[in-house]
Amino acid sequence: MSRPGAGTRRNLLSISDLGPDVAGGIDEVMTLTDSFVEVSERQIPKVPALRGRTVVSLFFEDSTRTRLSFETAAKRLSADTMNFSVGTSSVKKGESLRDTIETIEAMGVDAIVVRHASSGVPKQVAQWADAAVINAGDGWHEHPTQALLDCYTIRQHAGGVAGKRIAIVGDVKHSRVARSNVAAFTALRAEVTLVAPPTLLPPSLDGWPVKVSHDLESVLATTDVCYLLRMQRERMTEALIPSLREYTALYGLTARRADLLPDGALVMHPGPMNRGVEIAAEVAERPNAVIVDQVRNGVAVRMAVLFLLLGSGTEFGGDGNG
Repeated sequence: MSRPGAGTRRNLLSISDLGPDVAGGIDEVMTLTDSFVEVSERQIPKVPALRGRTVVSLFFEDSTRTRLSFETAAKRLSADTMNFSVGTSSVKKGESLRDTIETIEAMGVDAIVVRHASSGVPKQVAQWADAAVINAGDGWHEHPTQALLDCYTIRQHAGGVAGKRIAIVGDVKHSRVARSNVAAFTALRAEVTLVAPPTLLPPSLDGWPVKVSHDLESVLATTDVCYLLRMQRERMTEALIPSLREYTALYGLTARRADLLPDGALVMHPGPMNRGVEIAAEVAERPNAVIVDQVRNGVAVRMAVLFLLLGSGTEFGGDGNG
C-alpha cells in the first residue's frame, strides 16, 4: 500500500521528531489543530482527509483517553481503524513483538499508534515497520501527543506558552508526560519548575532546562500553569514516599493551596486523576481547571498529527527518524 512520501520515514516518537526547529514544528501542529477543532464542532464532525488509510492502535498498556482519542481522530478523518488487544492476541501465546508488527504490516496499515511499558519500543517498531509510527507513551520515556495537546490547551486559554511560568508537580521520575512537556514547553520559551520530593525526581537532571523546588507553596503565587502528575505506583519498584497521605499533605493541590495561584492561572492534569491525592476534588471542578479541555483538544491535536503524517505528503520539519 503506497502513501504520500512512501519510502521516507515519517514518525512521531518524541518531541524532537518535530524537526530541528521544534518550536516551529509545534506551531505547525497548533495551526492545523485550529482547523480540526472547527471540524469537531460541526454537526457531522468528519472530513475525508484520510479516506483509504488504515490506522492501527497497538496498546500493550491500559488506556482510556489516549486510545479513544486516537481512534476518534482517525475516524473523523475518515480513516479505517483497527484495535489490537494484547489480552486476546497471539502475544499471549508467546508471539514476539517483531512477529506481531510483521503480521499487522501484512494487513496493509498506514500508521501504527504504539503504547508500551518499556521505553524505546516505538522506536524499535519504527525500525521494523514501513508504516508511520506514533508513540502513544513508552515507559518513562515520552508521550509527545500529550505534550502537543497541553501546549494547545495553554495557547487556547492563555494566548500562548512563551513566557509562561509552568510548575510540573509530582511524580516526575516515572512520568513520560513530564519529559515530553519539559521539551515542548521550554522549546516554546516557557519557564519550567519541577516541584517534587527528591525521591520523585530523575536521578540526574543534567540537560534539563528547568528549575527545581521541593516546596509547592513557595512557587504557586508566581505560577501561570500548575501541571499536576499522577502518582504512578504501578511503575514504582521501591517505597519512594512514606505514604500517599503524607504526599498529599506536602504536594497535593488542596483548595487552600489553589487559592494561592494568581488570577487566571490554569490547573492541568494528564489523567487519570487520583482525586484527593495530587488534586482535591473541589479544585478539579474549578473554572480554571482545564482538564476536560485537555481531553477535548486531544482529538483535534491527534487529527493534526495523523494528517501531517499521512495526508499532506509533508514531514514535520525533520527526517522523523527519532
